[in-house]
Amino acid sequence: MRFHGDMLLTTPVISTLKRNYPEAKIDVLLYQDTIPILSENSEINMLYGLSNKGAGSITKIQNFLFLLKTLRANKYDLVVNLTDQRVVPFFVRLLNAKMSISQDYSYRQSAFWKNSFTHLAPISGEHIVERNLSVVTPLGITDICKETTMPYDPKNWVKMQSLLKDVGVDNHYVVIQPTARQQFKCWDNDKFSKVIDALQARGYSVVLTSGPSAEDLECVEDIARGCQLRPVTALAGKTRFPELAALIDHADLFIGVDSAPGHIAAAVKTPIICLFGATDHVFWRPWSNNVIQFWAGDYEPMPVRDELDRNKKYMSVIPAEDVIAATERMLPDAANDIKTSGSV
Repeated sequence: MRFHGDMLLTTPVISTLKRNYPEAKIDVLLYQDTIPILSENSEINMLYGLSNKGAGSITKIQNFLFLLKTLRANKYDLVVNLTDQRVVPFFVRLLNAKMSISQDYSYRQSAFWKNSFTHLAPISGEHIVERNLSVVTPLGITDICKETTMPYDPKNWVKMQSLLKDVGVDNHYVVIQPTARQQFKCWDNDKFSKVIDALQARGYSVVLTSGPSAEDLECVEDIARGCQLRPVTALAGKTRFPELAALIDHADLFIGVDSAPGHIAAAVKTPIICLFGATDHVFWRPWSNNVIQFWAGDYEPMPVRDELDRNKKYMSVIPAEDVIAATERMLPDAANDIKTSGSV
């Protein structure tokens, strides 16, 4: 019950459970609008959507009662909790599973919370993937999957490939997602334009992607207007998550900020350049070994979380020239035979 990227970062737990209990049916309870990012994961039996925060009170109550009735009828053997939301212990108590595990959150120490679970797992690890995986410790299993996954139906690549050909992209392209939900996670538009100019001068097509909001689309358009040669913007705001995964999977490089598409790139094993501002660049970094990460804190001190100005672009201190140099280290000239097809 968090955001899109967080859902993708739970997949090692799902894969670990499926690997150790191959006959088990694994269901996931998550917010309704995050369902698409896990929608084509064959290791998941069912996805159940909880009403989002924006829903009205009556809708939320109706949704809660429907889910509770449905989930109780499934008669779960095991409940694994990966979130600190206050609604969790109510669900867990009412599901009455044989075994229920939660991570032992330091700020969830009330008797009601702790007694809602049969087991509390100590949280360990520097990265969110490692911390998520610590929840399976009470199960005593040692065969652990440490990779995130983003499966998608091959038809999604067929569609993306067709759309790319329509806009003149045949091969050797870079995907850039410049947008994020919050301003403090964004970089300057003119710097993205400079990076795009450098990539296109070396023979790469650049495909800009984003969410469907008017603000995101205006950001993409502003970046495109600042380029010497307009990049591809036709897909911005128009790709479902499985389609975006296919698009990124077949790219030579992904460039983005601290948002879900960066985690998709890590899951499909596309090389990554990511930019972080005043966020935890260790805890939330893309879970990949093939990544160059820029952190604004390497250029000037970053504020602590409680003093964060969410309307400030902290990443403005990262020079475009540094990111351009990183693209040159990660990519040969487009004339060379580089990345082959990605995995599906």
